Amino acid sequence: MREIVTIQVGSYANFIGSHFWNFQDELLGLAEDPEADLVFKNHFCDLDVLYRPGETLKGIHTYTPRLVSIDFQGSLGSTSSQGTLYNETPSRPSDVVTWTGNVSTHASEPQKKNLFLRSLYTEEQDKLCSTSGQNEPQSEIKDNDLVECLENGVQYWTDFSKVHYHPQSLYEINGLWRDAQEFDNYGIGKDAFSEGLRGEEINERLRFFIEECDHIQGIQFMVDNSGGFSGVAAEFLENIADEYTNIPVLLYAVQAPGSYVNLRSRKQTISHNLHEAVSFSRLSSFCKLIVPVGLPSLSRISRFLRVQDDKPYHSSAVYASALHSISLPFRMKQLGPTSESSYECGATDLYEAVQMLAGQARQNMVSILDVAMPAPSLSRELGEQSLLGQLQPVTPETAEDVEDSQAVEYMTLHGVLGSGGQQATISEAKDIIQAAYERARTRPKFSHLSTARSRLPIPLPFPSFFSNLVGQRGEILSTPISEGSSSRGSLDVHSIPIAARLRSSTAVLPFLEKRLANLRRFGLERGALGADLLRTWGFDKNEVEDIGETLAKMVNTLDPRSESSSDSD
Repeated sequence: MREIVTIQVGSYANFIGSHFWNFQDELLGLAEDPEADLVFKNHFCDLDVLYRPGETLKGIHTYTPRLVSIDFQGSLGSTSSQGTLYNETPSRPSDVVTWTGNVSTHASEPQKKNLFLRSLYTEEQDKLCSTSGQNEPQSEIKDNDLVECLENGVQYWTDFSKVHYHPQSLYEINGLWRDAQEFDNYGIGKDAFSEGLRGEEINERLRFFIEECDHIQGIQFMVDNSGGFSGVAAEFLENIADEYTNIPVLLYAVQAPGSYVNLRSRKQTISHNLHEAVSFSRLSSFCKLIVPVGLPSLSRISRFLRVQDDKPYHSSAVYASALHSISLPFRMKQLGPTSESSYECGATDLYEAVQMLAGQARQNMVSILDVAMPAPSLSRELGEQSLLGQLQPVTPETAEDVEDSQAVEYMTLHGVLGSGGQQATISEAKDIIQAAYERARTRPKFSHLSTARSRLPIPLPFPSFFSNLVGQRGEILSTPISEGSSSRGSLDVHSIPIAARLRSSTAVLPFLEKRLANLRRFGLERGALGADLLRTWGFDKNEVEDIGETLAKMVNTLDPRSESSSDSD
């Protein structure tokens, strides 16, 4: 077994995670569905890598994500932090009396389940009735009503989650912050993790999942980087680095489009710029590979998507699709050196992927994430233009058309169609991509390709943002579908081909240089306007200089001729 433990910290990271786990749940269902496409039934994907089998006190078998999720208290909506499978009752209050005055209890009304969650409950009850010989299904809820409910009513990331969680998975941070607007900087998050026993409680959750692993391949970590949760994550990561020295961490620092707000005052601008610099530097100090993810708008990422930027439910689905695809090789079953499969090739583990990207000659630990969604059909004549040319970065502030002779690329391609709209074979996909690289104007120094015939399944709670040029299997149509809405969802599009790529490239330099320049301007220069703010976040001058050193080293790694010397002055 080559287990992966997943960690999600912050609201937007959990929105992405909710879609990510819905994909895994859909794959589990398709593998058991007698009417599903054969490509979903060959069991090339070992979901035990991400899931843990268990058993309740009543002897009921469970299968839950190997996950630690951290968010605000109240962020779970109608879902209990204990999950629904184990039905553990909360601990009873102690009989020891330490207060003799009046006591008043203020309890908020529990959140009501939305129509989608009620439909899941009804479906499970119907299954129980059928297995016990009772054949009286409850009232049927129409799929169209579920889609409308999700498009117009998602408030929490649990509102569209299909998955059952283990009681150790969901951790809520309680505090005086009402929302993310108040929990808005690195310093607040740093203090929140250290408050009371909170840090140890979170560490215990992770320890529970890691200690039951036979041979853990790494940690997949997502953090909402736009506010205080980056401070929580950095403190958590420091503990992980101390306790689990040999376990690699692949870190996605994610931001929602809504986090790119127009700042109203100079003070807010300084705080925001320092937060970005400090957060990225600190997070990168405790992982093997960091991938910034999150554009101000996804309107240009694909002409076949109609993503509404103001809905985290929408934008997070795009990023979850890319993360699912990148991690697919980590779950492919490893074959022997002489074995071949007609369903997939290119299996790696998380450690190997990190080494490919960050362990090469210049050892750049910051990668760019690109995605083509849906991926176009492969063509031997137009290979570069049809696929490589349509991979678009979801990492912000990257340079275009960069020639980098030291670039390294790690690509996953699955479910693509070949000539004539037929499913492309593994060998056909490999040959066409190789030919496209050979014809490309710039080629990476090293590239790895993983391919699989299974497409990305589109579960019912997936957003309706495909254009009317996307067909049922994700094929690009020559003429738009006229009937119905201009945006299509899971009832119309059942699966799509997708390509995702991580690349180590000098194209990420603008992202790094901006953060280094802002730290120097607002935190390190003589009379810097943000120096006092950094002290309130708990950083003395030497620590701020160390943060600058980390950022300067990243820049110099990619551009040794840069004026960014290691001297922060």
